[in-house]
Order: sequence, then structure tokens, then C-alpha cells
Amino acid sequence: MRSELRKILPERLIRDRYIDLVAFASDAGFYHLVPKAVVQPETEEQITLISRLARRHQVPLVFRTGGTSLSGQSITDGILVDLSLHWKKIRIEDDGARVRVQPGITGAMVNAYLKKYKRKIGPDPSSISAAMMGGILSNNASGMCCGVRQNSYHTLRHLRFMLPDGNFFNTENENDYPRFEMACPALFDTLKNIRQDIWADAALFEKIRKKYQTKTTIGYSLNAFIDFEHPLDILAHLLIGAEGTLAFIAEAVMDTVPDYPHKATALLYFPTIAAACQAIRPLGDLGAMMVELMDRASLRAIENLEGMPPIVKTLPNAATALLIEFQENSPERVNRRVQAFLAQAPQLSLLNTPAFTTDPAEQQFLWKVRKGLFPAVGAVRASGTTVVLEDVAFPVEKLGDAIAALQELFRKHRYDNAIIFGHAKDGNIHFVVTQSFNTPDEIERYDAFIREVVDMVLRYEGTLKAEHGTGRNMAPFVETEWGGEAYAIIKRIKNAVDPHGIFNPGVIVNSDPDVHIKNLKHLPAVEDEVDRCIECGYCEHRCPSRDITATPRRRIVLRRALKNLELSGDKRQHRQLEKAFRFEGMDSCAVDGLCATACPVDINTGDLIKRLRRENHSPAANKLALVIARRFTAVEWLVRNVLLIGTKINGAFGSGTMTGLTKLLRKVVPALPVWPADARPPAKLRTKSSSSSTGKTIVYFPACISRVMGTYTGEKKDILETFASVCAKAGIEMIVPEDVYGSCCGQIFSSKGFQPAYAFTARKVMQQLWNSTRQGALPVVTDVSSCAYTLKTMRSVLDEGDKIRFDQLTILDSVDFLHDMVMPTVGARENRRNIVLHPVCSLEKMKTQDKFIRVAQHFARQVTVPKSAGCCGMAGDRGFLFPQLTQSATQQEAGEVRSSAYDGYYSSTKTCEIALSEAVQANYVSILYLADEMMIPLHNTDSQ
Repeated sequence: MRSELRKILPERLIRDRYIDLVAFASDAGFYHLVPKAVVQPETEEQITLISRLARRHQVPLVFRTGGTSLSGQSITDGILVDLSLHWKKIRIEDDGARVRVQPGITGAMVNAYLKKYKRKIGPDPSSISAAMMGGILSNNASGMCCGVRQNSYHTLRHLRFMLPDGNFFNTENENDYPRFEMACPALFDTLKNIRQDIWADAALFEKIRKKYQTKTTIGYSLNAFIDFEHPLDILAHLLIGAEGTLAFIAEAVMDTVPDYPHKATALLYFPTIAAACQAIRPLGDLGAMMVELMDRASLRAIENLEGMPPIVKTLPNAATALLIEFQENSPERVNRRVQAFLAQAPQLSLLNTPAFTTDPAEQQFLWKVRKGLFPAVGAVRASGTTVVLEDVAFPVEKLGDAIAALQELFRKHRYDNAIIFGHAKDGNIHFVVTQSFNTPDEIERYDAFIREVVDMVLRYEGTLKAEHGTGRNMAPFVETEWGGEAYAIIKRIKNAVDPHGIFNPGVIVNSDPDVHIKNLKHLPAVEDEVDRCIECGYCEHRCPSRDITATPRRRIVLRRALKNLELSGDKRQHRQLEKAFRFEGMDSCAVDGLCATACPVDINTGDLIKRLRRENHSPAANKLALVIARRFTAVEWLVRNVLLIGTKINGAFGSGTMTGLTKLLRKVVPALPVWPADARPPAKLRTKSSSSSTGKTIVYFPACISRVMGTYTGEKKDILETFASVCAKAGIEMIVPEDVYGSCCGQIFSSKGFQPAYAFTARKVMQQLWNSTRQGALPVVTDVSSCAYTLKTMRSVLDEGDKIRFDQLTILDSVDFLHDMVMPTVGARENRRNIVLHPVCSLEKMKTQDKFIRVAQHFARQVTVPKSAGCCGMAGDRGFLFPQLTQSATQQEAGEVRSSAYDGYYSSTKTCEIALSEAVQANYVSILYLADEMMIPLHNTDSQ
């Protein structure tokens, strides 16, 4: 089969090495299947050929996008079709009223494009930043706000899809309706007959109608037979929630919903779950858009988070919280809703006086807490256990009793740390239990528990799957919920559409009554970062290496696989995987740490990789790194002269000479960096200190990369001169340390895991900063954001005395400096520039992206931050050593930037500017240049 795959796909679209198969064997759920091959097709034609191949070999075919599914529906032991790489197209239509999407774009990115129209997609799952449209459609996603009326099913306008026989149909094309009848007569008749049977059976019709008044994703969307008449429309809507078992979704047109700009949010506390549930109906009647329930165990899991209200720690054991939000088009309308609620609040059994916030940052925090409940519990679970997240729904009037019954099952089956939270307005709750699947007794305990949950849910007229899809986990119980007659229809649908059972077999329709306790993940204890991870996949869209090697999730999956191989004694496979992991997992990691900003439990896989690099260094390598750190003045001199000579060679023989030469030499010396395409002569070594007219004084610490590579194409000044010019115009005295040359923040050693060299460098620079700032009396400013971040975070490697001194230092990035010290005192010339920004990773980690944007807006008329802006993959020198990393990481952002014309391109870290300049084919420079060009000197501000 592998040889046949290579006949229909280019090698670059096939990932069937052992490391690839292991890395893609997991999704966010607790099942594990190793695929035979992973393919990343680019075209519909390729998908058709893959489908024919799978059918010919009777191999399962599964389509996957974000891999955030929780019920085992995006894994396979057949061919896994990864759509996350090439299927990201989006088009806004009808002034934002509709949006056309492919399956590989995230829901959050779709909403980012819709934002200027004040619209969004209806589904709003908590995983929306990582969940992609293919999964959002295939799982009939809903979420916190959309209820049952704005889910994927109800907001679908048109669908383009491919059936297992290779036929494509599009409900947007009127000609496809008669063509469907002619091309698929048996399927056409089956769907037509099922509809007739349902409409002729009053009891079954009513059962289906009533079922979909509550959130439900168990089985297929049988409401399609009630809501639509033509078999093609019925089939298109059956695909929503079909979890890839019936067809491949190639494109969807969705109706959008209002994205209300004004919101008021409050966290309400009640003495019991019953009291909280009694408030749900009144809140809904008052127009609350979101009503999220969190039981006491949920609150206990997050009560120690920084920023949580102190009252949370004092709540009684039976307490429950409701996180509520009103949304409107104007502040006045929001306020009216809030006041109407406050008027009724005394009638509710509240433990606190309601306090609403309209601050976006505070609201974002509250929702981050709510969305992070599932991973937060997972992070503190016992090593070797996994997290099981189930979602059920009940009629709202039965919700309180159902929750009480569920809590009794927790006690009976010894799930002492279980939590309950969810979308109370819709009667939809999630419950989380931590569970080991490493012994037969534990598996038996889970099986007994889940079977009793099934009985309890049906007893309270609930549904077993409200949002997360049937998957493998609830496949044995579809008939239990729907009954034999409806389940027979579900099986008829599957057999009619996919008679060979190729598309995602075993999901939704499965005759094995024990499938829910088979192919379970085995999670060995490995290391802290790995053990905390629940493989949710929230991190993946932030990773610069995601499209070429691995992601944080896949790196952790591989670490677990290595441990499992070690425990099983499989030395051959262990050696093979360990060897491949060195590049895929370690060398290609940018260690930028953005994964931690997306991870609900703050796992920084970059720190894990740094530690692994440290552990893999030999004593000789550490010794050599320490020698380089001690002789950094000589190293800087050498690099400067190499740059000087190289630029002269380029000047004599052509601008690409050195790039081509280093690429050739890398075949012999792989560790040799690739010459940057826009490398310029080194910066001038002498920068004079400036005088002050404002009484402000700073210490300027030019980064080593600025001292060595601080010149830019087309600019008359290097960055050292530009910084001095900004200070002079702002009337700020600038002191340059006399011993700055040969100094370094240590990032180059830290990122590579050379701990002794990093510690030496940190202590050295700490002493320089202490002396030059007059023992912390003056702020120190550096001109590279990544260096500023390294300086700000070097405390851990300092000795106790230096830690005390470090705590007295004020370290500013150039962005902080411009925003806090320059902008308030200088004017700006006529804002005539239309500029684009690249916010580097360090700004996000330092939480200064907003400052960066405000600085740009102060000096420019129009400022654009690309929606796809992210880590460029340079990571100091990573992009010079592995150019394919930066090429992949910048591809999407570069395409977005190239689609428009700009007057200027700005960032705040030299190496990132190099990467973006090459990707966009435009000159990115430091934001300091914009300030220098556009600011009105201090003595001229009165005449502005």
C-alpha cells in the first residue's frame, strides 16, 4: 500500500515513518490507534485517489483537522488524512453575513476575519482557538453561547462534500440535485424512503423533534429528515455531526451571527447546585447570552489561580457558581439588562452581591478560567492517569436532580476528584474524572461507572452526548438512547452511504458492546511537563514547527512512546524513535514558549526541550560552550569580521554568493549557519552617550546581535545610532556601559541548553548592569525584545546575592521604552504611513503586544497586525541552522502581508526581522526607526 500511495501523492505529502505514525496516534481523547500512514493531500483529486486506494485495500480512512475531539473519532489504524496543513482557505461573503471555509482553518481564525464585520460563526466551543472547521462541522459543535439554534447544523448554508464512492456534490449548485438522483439512485431512494417512514410514524417523528430541542450529538442528525425534503439537503445535514463516517467535507458556507461588541460579565455564587439551577430560567428570560455552571469541585481546582476572587476559597462544600454574560450592541442596552437582573437578584439565593465587569481583560480572564477547567483538573491528576471528559444534557427543569444523581455515582465509584461544569442555560453539563487504564480493575471500574451513567442520563430524559460527538466512547450506547427503530435508521444511513465501511469505521455505528474500553491510552510517568499534559492540542496552532516536524503535543506523545518502548523492552524500536526524535523533537523546536501561552495549564514544551538538550550535552560540549562564553569578546570580533568580509564578497560577486556558498558548505559541515540573504555590514562600534533636557536618564544596553548585525537595507543609520537619535530627540540622557562589547544576555546558551555557559553569562551581565545603572537607580533599555525577555527571566541562574541585586533592576525593552518614556513627551509628524507589524514571541510572553501596537499607532495613521502573525521560527540562530523551519513558520503570515501594500514593515528583534524580510521580500526594521523618523523633537512639540 505504501508504494501505491507514492504513485498518487508526492513524497512530501506522505508521513509514514515510524516517528510520524506514533506522533499522530493520539488525539485529545483517551483512545490510541497507530495509523498505517499519515497523508496531507492538497487537492480534491488527491483525496479521491486516496479514497479509492483505501477502498481497494479495505483500509479505514479517517479525516482529521485539529485533533481536539474527545471521544475517539479522529484516530485510526488505517490511513489518517491530515487536513490541517493545506485546507485553510476562507472567504467572507455578503458583507460578513456568510463565510466560506475549508476544513483546515481554526474557528478562532474565522472569527478573526469576521471581526471587522461584527459577526462570528455560531458554534463557539471552548477549543475554538485550536479546533478547525472540519471538526466543528463534523462534530456539530455548539458551545457556551450558541445553544441549539446557532450550532453547526443550524448555521450551515451550503456544503461541498465527497462520498466514499468518489462522487462530489455541492448543495450550492442547483444542477447537483438532479445529478445526485442520477449518480446515486440507491442512496437517493434510501434517504427518500427513510424520510417517508419517519413522517408516517407519528411517535418516531415526535421523538426526533423533541430530542433536538435539547443539545444532542449522539448518532446521526436524524432531524435532517424532519427539517429538509430533498435527499441531497438531508444528506448534507446528516454529515453535520457524522464525525467523518459518511463523507469528506471539502468546503462549507455558513451563516454568521452577531458578535456583540458590548458585554457585562459576572461570577455568581450559590449555596447549592439546586439554588443555582433555579436561577437558570430567570437568567435566560432576562436575555443572558451565557450561563456557565461550575460546581464546588471545579472551583476548588482553580481557586488558587492568580486573579481569582478571594471569596472562592471561603465557599461552602455544596456551593456552585454561575458565570453569566449579557451581550448587546450598545453599553446602554447592556446596562438595561444588568439592571433588570439586579432588580430580581434579591429573589435568588445568592452568596454574594453581583458585581459585573465590562473590562475586556477581566472578562477574558474569567472565560479563560472557565475554558481551562478541563485541562486544569488534568494537570493535577495522579501520574499515570488520564482525563475523561463526558458531556450530557437534560431538560433544564431536571438538571439539578440529575447533577445530584451524578454526584452520587462519583461517590459510589470512588471518583473523589470529579468535577461538573457546563452550559447551564442549555441543560448541558460536562463532568471530568481522572482515570487509570493501566490495570484490568481500573478498566472494570470505569466500565461499571459509565454504564450506570448511561442509565441515569436516560432516567432523567437526557442525552448521552450533547456536544462532543458519539465517537467510540458512546457507540455501544447509541441504540440504548435512541431505541431499536431509530438505531435501525442510523445503521441504514451508514450502510447506504458507505457500504464498504471505509470511512471512520467503528465510530457511531459499532456492534462491539465493549469498544468504549478498548484501545485505551497507556500513560506512563515520564517527566513533569509530559505527565501534566492531557494532549488536548490547544498548543499546536502556535507552534512554528507544526507543519514540518512536530508540535508540542506530538513531542509529548513521542516522549510517552519512548517511555512505553523502554518499559516494554523493545530496544530496536526505542533506538529508532530516539534517533528520529533528536531532530524532529529537539533540534527543530524553536523553544519560543508560545505553546505555554495557549496551554490551559501553562506547560512550556520549550523549557522541556531546553532541559533535554542540557541532558544530552557531553561534558566536552559544555566545556567548549563555557570557553566561548568566557571569550565572547573575541567571538563578537570574529563574527563582525566574517560579516564584513562576507558582505564584501557579496558586493563583488553578487548578493546571493555567500548564501549559496554556505548552503554548499553545509553539506560537509551541517552545523554551519546559512548566510542571511539581507546580511549587512556590522554596526559601528562607537555610540556616544547623549545629554538630557528632561532629567531622564537611561542605560542603553545594545544587544550583541545589534552590535554585530544592526544595520538595515536602505537605512542610513544602524540601530545603535537610531537609538541614540531617539534619545536625543526625546531629551533623554543615554549612558552606554563602557564594557558592553563582548557582553551577552545569554539567550544563545540558554536556548541550546548549555547551562554552565548561560549561568556564567547571566552573572557577568548582571554585574555589568548593576554597575552601569548605579546599583539599580537607572532603568536599563535593550533594543531587542528577545534579549529583554532573557534578561528579565535570568534570575533563576543567579546566586543569592545577585538575586537581591537583580530584584532592584528595571529592565525595559525598546517597546517599553518608546511607550513609557518617549511617547508621553514627544509629538508625531503627520501620520502618513500605512504600516504592518510583526509582534515577536517575547512581546507576548512579556505581555507588551498592546504597547507595541500603541507605539505604532502613535506614529502611523494605519497599523496592521496580520491575523496569522506568530513565531517566525528564528529562535536566535535556529533559522540560520534550519532554514526550512523559518520558511514554514512564516509562510502563512508572509502570504497575508504580501496581499496588501504597506509603507513600512516593523518588528522589535533583529533575527525575526531577517526572517520576515526574506519571507515577505520587504525590509522589516526595528520599531525604533519608525519613532526616529516620525517623532517631533521635544523642543518642537509646542509648535505642533
